[in-house]
Amino acid sequence: MTAIYKRELKAYFCSMTGWLFLAANIFLSGLYFFALNLRFGYSSMANTVYSILFLLLITVPLLTMRMMSEERRQKTDQLILTSPVSVGKVVLGKYLAAATIFTISTLVIAVYPLILSRFGTVSFGESYTALLAYYLYGLSCIAIGLFISSVTESQVIAAVLSFGALFLGYMMSSITGLISSTGNLLTRILNVYDMTSRLENMMQGTLELKSVLYFITFTVVFLFLTVQSVQKRRYQVSVKSLQMGAYSTGMIAIVLVAAVFLNLAAGELPARFTSIDMTAEKLYSLTDTSEELARNLSEDVTIYILQSEEKQDTTLKQTLDRYTDLSGHIRVEYKDPVVNPNFYKDYTDGNISMNSLIVVSDKRFKVINYSDIYETQVDYTTYSSTVTGYDGEGQITSALAYVTSDDMPVLYTLEGQDELTLSTAFQNGLTKQNVALQSINLLTQESVPEDAQGVLIMAPVSDISSDDADKLVAYLDKGGKILMTTSYVDDFAASMPNLQKVLDYFGLSVVNGLVLEGDSSMCYQQPTYLLPEVAYDSLTNGVAGKKYIFMPYAQGITSQETEGVSITPLLTTSASSYSKTDINQAQTVNMEDGDAAGPFDVGVHAEKTLEEGTAQLTLFTSENLFTDNANTMVADANLTLFTNVVASMSDSEVSVSVPVKSYEASVITVNDGTAFTIGSVLMLFLPLGLIIAGIFVWAGRRKR
Repeated sequence: MTAIYKRELKAYFCSMTGWLFLAANIFLSGLYFFALNLRFGYSSMANTVYSILFLLLITVPLLTMRMMSEERRQKTDQLILTSPVSVGKVVLGKYLAAATIFTISTLVIAVYPLILSRFGTVSFGESYTALLAYYLYGLSCIAIGLFISSVTESQVIAAVLSFGALFLGYMMSSITGLISSTGNLLTRILNVYDMTSRLENMMQGTLELKSVLYFITFTVVFLFLTVQSVQKRRYQVSVKSLQMGAYSTGMIAIVLVAAVFLNLAAGELPARFTSIDMTAEKLYSLTDTSEELARNLSEDVTIYILQSEEKQDTTLKQTLDRYTDLSGHIRVEYKDPVVNPNFYKDYTDGNISMNSLIVVSDKRFKVINYSDIYETQVDYTTYSSTVTGYDGEGQITSALAYVTSDDMPVLYTLEGQDELTLSTAFQNGLTKQNVALQSINLLTQESVPEDAQGVLIMAPVSDISSDDADKLVAYLDKGGKILMTTSYVDDFAASMPNLQKVLDYFGLSVVNGLVLEGDSSMCYQQPTYLLPEVAYDSLTNGVAGKKYIFMPYAQGITSQETEGVSITPLLTTSASSYSKTDINQAQTVNMEDGDAAGPFDVGVHAEKTLEEGTAQLTLFTSENLFTDNANTMVADANLTLFTNVVASMSDSEVSVSVPVKSYEASVITVNDGTAFTIGSVLMLFLPLGLIIAGIFVWAGRRKR
């Protein structure tokens, strides 16, 4: 086999075939790399790699057309057919020679992500997973081309038939879609040869072991068929050479059945064992929150998908597979509107789009419109929309919690003092937590409503009235729960005496002045932009030890011992921090005489034991803590903290609000000069150099 491998590899470089294959692949891959990555700034190679797949339909037939057919045309195959060398080794040697040429071109492409990393953050996991899919696809194409080359002695016919076979595999998903939109036995059989659909998940960043197995078995089967094709002629040349490996229709049937069975068996394995999420944002993995909810389900839930199984959104399917793997109580059913046009009307009177979900339990149901699965951003200069986030997990987890919960909590947000209005992201967090949010103005209410699971006081600019404070204290006396954030005022007790009554209930007070952080590792850019230490607590689940909390312009919190009250610090500054009074008149940001020394608690949870029940207050001293600007700085960590607190107020054991997973990859910025220089090397100098080298080798060989 080694001798045949060396002979074939040498033949590629002694002729123009190998040189042209390398030049063509490097040129086109360099072209798309220049256009998509260097010019448009995509940090992932997935789009680039997917765009050059069609090139293999042309270059692979040119690479493989002479591998076996040339032997037959020149009658040199007689030497192989009558030699003591195993046909399998002959075929494998020829295949490995072509695979080596393809590997060289793929290794050049593998350098592209490393080039990009010089100019920004690159998603190596997504890029190399896509490149692996491209490589496996190319190896399968070579196996097909080798087989077709073995059944004809004409190179032209081998090239044309190889192109047709590869084109059929490339277009099979479209062909079966034309045959039947809902799928049938014929389309299922044809889809065995659907090569590109197996690439989709890997091109999107999931290392799909089922797809890897498919391409490996696909390659092995066509190599086996090539051996059988050659073995048949070998048997015709010499009956004495007939052995167990000789041509056999029965053996072909056994191998095909074994390949199909192996792939079907792999398809039955849970997705958590066969799919590895390689995306930077872990788009296709479930968070601990969702996994815990799914595992702890005790009621049956059916998720109806308004689409045929063949046309379902592949990303959404991956997410649903994770849920069904975790719980036997979750069942997925497809309801194609073409077949069942009125099914959705039992659940909603409004318009609903294809791929939407209806989550149903014995208690209630919830409709998830497909438009809510993806977050989009509209560019009003071009009136085009771009998908910026995926919220499949967040919506499904919220729906599962909703349809299995015994009751729906209600929270009231205080208004009348120019309080902070929650942004869309935080309102969505409440919606996913299945919490109903209502406004309340205590001036028009005799008391906090009886159905209140909690009250939100979000950074009031002015103080509440004394009567309002008494109403809040009366609510706490009944076991009430309050989440409060405060606006910066230099002397809180003097400026907000009635709100201070609420804090006095738990023995809390706000330190005069603004906290500045002296430890550069616990602040961002400037000392007032705090990155406090996060304590391990149920309220900081998913944040403590994993993420930063971004807390600009905060004040310290002190406490005095109060009967029945326990204080749990949640966010704390370093010992190098200090509180500077009258910050507007300060001469320096450094610590001065009169400044209070840290560390300071800037977020606490207080509980007061009552005769019946427990009163709770969660206090944060930064009005910007629960805003989009702060939240985006720390990848939704502030939102996670917020939903954890809301979950505790609504008596949920854990938060079921999962933030939207961003689709917005980091942008690669390359100046024009550098981009054109790299592009010139990949699209001009390197391919041209390969062609010139090939011409010199070919011309030198002809002179001998």
